[in-house]
Amino acid sequence: MEVQAVAPTAPHLNGLKGDFDPIAIVRAEPLPPVVAAENGVHGNDDKGNGGAKQKEIVLGRNVHTACLEVTEPDANDHFTGDKDAYMAGVLARYRNNLLERTKHHLGYPYNLDFDYGALSQLQHFSINNLGDPFIESNYGVHSRQFEVGVLDWFARLWEIERDEYWGYITNCGTEGNLHGILMGREVFPDGILYASRESHYSVFKAARMYRMECVKVDCLTSGEIDCSDLKKQLLANKDKPAILNVNIGTTVKGAVDDLDLVIKTLEENGFPQDRFYIHCDGALFGLMMPFVKRAPKVSFKKPIGSVSVSGHKFVGCPMPCGVQLTRMSHIKVLSNNVEYLASRDATIMGSRNGHAPIFLWYTLNKKGYKGFQKEVQKCLRNAHYLKDKLRDAGISAMLNELSSTVVFERPHDEFFVRRWQLACQGNIAHVVVMPNVTIEKLDGFLEELAEKRKLWYKGSGGDGVAPSPPCVAVDIGSENCDCGLHK
Repeated sequence: MEVQAVAPTAPHLNGLKGDFDPIAIVRAEPLPPVVAAENGVHGNDDKGNGGAKQKEIVLGRNVHTACLEVTEPDANDHFTGDKDAYMAGVLARYRNNLLERTKHHLGYPYNLDFDYGALSQLQHFSINNLGDPFIESNYGVHSRQFEVGVLDWFARLWEIERDEYWGYITNCGTEGNLHGILMGREVFPDGILYASRESHYSVFKAARMYRMECVKVDCLTSGEIDCSDLKKQLLANKDKPAILNVNIGTTVKGAVDDLDLVIKTLEENGFPQDRFYIHCDGALFGLMMPFVKRAPKVSFKKPIGSVSVSGHKFVGCPMPCGVQLTRMSHIKVLSNNVEYLASRDATIMGSRNGHAPIFLWYTLNKKGYKGFQKEVQKCLRNAHYLKDKLRDAGISAMLNELSSTVVFERPHDEFFVRRWQLACQGNIAHVVVMPNVTIEKLDGFLEELAEKRKLWYKGSGGDGVAPSPPCVAVDIGSENCDCGLHK
């Protein structure tokens, strides 16, 4: 007797009524058409009712005006290969654009000088370091052995023993700040977060996320935290513990907060070590500072709680990532065992990029301490070259002693700003001199800036006929301002 196969049915599986065929194929329907808004701009109106009012763009340009549409492949594309050819063309043009944009990249702290061709063989794997770096989960396609090697390297750099630290490779610098400040909040649930006004925006984002009371501390002209104002703010809140964000290089001016003076200010004003937590945001300069003579040392031998640094900045990792280290004694207040992972959860994110630790490990092995020291010296030397050339050309400019971030007057033309990818704030802009920024690139930038300024300020003399270079004395000090009032 022949038995016919019958598809299994589950009349009430998950609330479904009637027969359910788990292997049935739904007939493909065409995708719904895209409803085009007026002026070719996507988005809802300000009442959220799906109207066609043009979306307001506060900063930058509307990316939707140049987006690459996702289209469905044709039925016969398997034979013609038209879709593959189209995508190959798009990617080729995109690569050429990246090459051009890389040539004119000066304003953001990314080291674009790297070669990871040896790691291309690993791009076929989905590497995920979910869970605790020091506890292997049931997911076997990971790179924990690389991750812990990288963490040990940074532990030596910041002077903490293997059995005294905990850390992980983050997905970006902001995650390092989020984790460090969360650690402070967990250690001192009623603590107040103190951060200078020139701290990275992620610090204040953390305060909002964690519903923390946050006090913004004034800065010196250099961008460094003003410890006299810090003292005043601490004394106004002596009844609560202090959680401090200390900047090892501010975002705009590259200023380095005096860690030793911050600790002294705390201890002299009624905050012993058991009543404060310090997170050091070393996004860019956290890796450069150990190789700068006379620079204050960031070390766990001092009463700090955590340090974070970005991996895609000075190190030159091609994807955003970072390193976060804290004390093992602190991490216990944040840890939870997760049976699903067969690991411990103490990170901000669940899944973590398993490729990033391999890229970091590769670079650290290839360059080592001596290699980074040479690159730091090159960056500082070139930064002083740029600052001196700007001042020689009559352009207001400032460079903090421990920094490779050159601050100068904001260019008058926004097209020039976008062309060189400059970061601007108010009347100032900056160039962050990274290992890939050569003297030749700086000379090209300086030559073009000088030519443009002749056009921008042609005939300027304070008579209101033509614009004059901005006064930036408030931003960088009168001694560094070359405007008509301060020459």
